[in-house]
Amino acid sequence: MHFYVDESGHTGPNLFDPNQPILYYGVLSSRVNLDVLLESRLASQRRSLGVARLHAAELGVGRLVEVAPAIIRLVKQYDIRFDVYRVAKPDHAIICFFDQVFDHGVNPAITWTGYWTPMRYVLLLKLASLFDEDLARLAWDARITPNADVALPVMQQVCRELRNRVDRLPDLRSRQLIGDTLAWAEANPKEILYNVPSKKDMLQVTPNVVGFQSVMQCIAARIKATGVQASRIVVDQQSQFNKAQKTLSEFYQAARGFKAPMGPGLPMVDHTNVPTVPIEFSSSSSSAGLELADVHLWIFKRVLERSELPPELRAVVQAHLHRSKTDELSLNAIASRWTKYFDQIPQLEEMSPEQVNRGKEIMKMDEERRLKAVRDLLPRN
Repeated sequence: MHFYVDESGHTGPNLFDPNQPILYYGVLSSRVNLDVLLESRLASQRRSLGVARLHAAELGVGRLVEVAPAIIRLVKQYDIRFDVYRVAKPDHAIICFFDQVFDHGVNPAITWTGYWTPMRYVLLLKLASLFDEDLARLAWDARITPNADVALPVMQQVCRELRNRVDRLPDLRSRQLIGDTLAWAEANPKEILYNVPSKKDMLQVTPNVVGFQSVMQCIAARIKATGVQASRIVVDQQSQFNKAQKTLSEFYQAARGFKAPMGPGLPMVDHTNVPTVPIEFSSSSSSAGLELADVHLWIFKRVLERSELPPELRAVVQAHLHRSKTDELSLNAIASRWTKYFDQIPQLEEMSPEQVNRGKEIMKMDEERRLKAVRDLLPRN
């Protein structure tokens, strides 16, 4: 399998650019080497348009319409697949805050079930409702500031302001659990390990690298579905994040074969089909596969954003119907995905008395442990 990875909506660590709120990754895949087989085919299209390469942003709708039929023919002839992955950048700031502050491994004021079961998504969405953009900006600024003397007081400020807002939550248990967790983090900022230790590490927490995890998982899923190993993975060349992407891909390779549950009800961590071939970086000016990925991503992005497009370009997307995979990291996507899960959970009356009693025992043990950590925050006389 040959994979070609393009990216759109890149703003680096700036998550709050109103003109580019979403980061997109597009993954074009084929069983054949498109750089070799498509070069002459795309060359004729370039000549007809009078351009050196097919760059969708430069061609625009009018001129892309001219090459759309040829692109569709290539998709069908070479059984090309195209997958899209998105990261809602402002939501990423809030999700990062939750992952650091509500981590049961460092914050004893959160329940085990509140982090290691799907209940984490209930708490995340309730916590997110307390944020506004200014507070999300503060939380993100603290996250990417290497100097702990600067970052941690800002993190404490965010915790304090969120605690002032917990009364907005409709249920007592959420107010108690979220309030206690924030109070412990505010009182123990160094224990939370909130901020990145260096500018180099900052790149690892940006949407570009977090979204690239979805790319690696997408490639593994395609390998599993086809039974064909990756021969090449070509990633669009750009100076800032390629090194971090390479580091992440090497981490996945080192973890190849690892498979384990994250927690009851949570997805499996599965690195069984991670590709072993190292990723390489190229420009679309020297890769026909990336050139075609660029055109696909430009069209798919506009369809996902519900922009007006002529039928000739919508036909490119239709050529991939029931074949493409897509996913999104956002609060809305989390709410949609996990609401369905909770709707299927058995009600108490559907459980046996033994199951109910065992559940109560486990929750009682966890709550006693949690409350001890909370009581330790109180001043002693």
